[in-house]
Amino acid sequence: HVQLVESGGGSVQTGGSLTLSCVASGGTYSANCMGWFRQAPGKEREAVATTHRDSGGTYYAGSVKGRFTISRDNGKRTAYLQMNSLKPEDTAMYYCATGPSRPGGSGTCLVSPPLYSAWGQGTQVTVS
Repeated sequence: HVQLVESGGGSVQTGGSLTLSCVASGGTYSANCMGWFRQAPGKEREAVATTHRDSGGTYYAGSVKGRFTISRDNGKRTAYLQMNSLKPEDTAMYYCATGPSRPGGSGTCLVSPPLYSAWGQGTQVTVS
């Protein structure tokens, strides 16, 4: 099965930028959707951004729209999350995961974390 490894996290000051990477290995990299999720201490895991393999359709949580950009390179089996204008409230463990598209052929992704199967170990982002 697919294994995912995130990297690129770190500590930055408010207003700074980071780029997270998620490399897939093993298995069949055929999931329709790749998603970035985050979980802060004491909070539930939430979807940050998703991207559809075929349509390129993206989803962004309202709190990151306009600041974060998700992309993927299928040839490199890698997904990215460019994060700009970081805020303290962006502090969390960030995870990438593979998951299903929304039924009906809309070319968009479901965003509920329990629907996503393969998960990476996470990379910590701290903004102060």
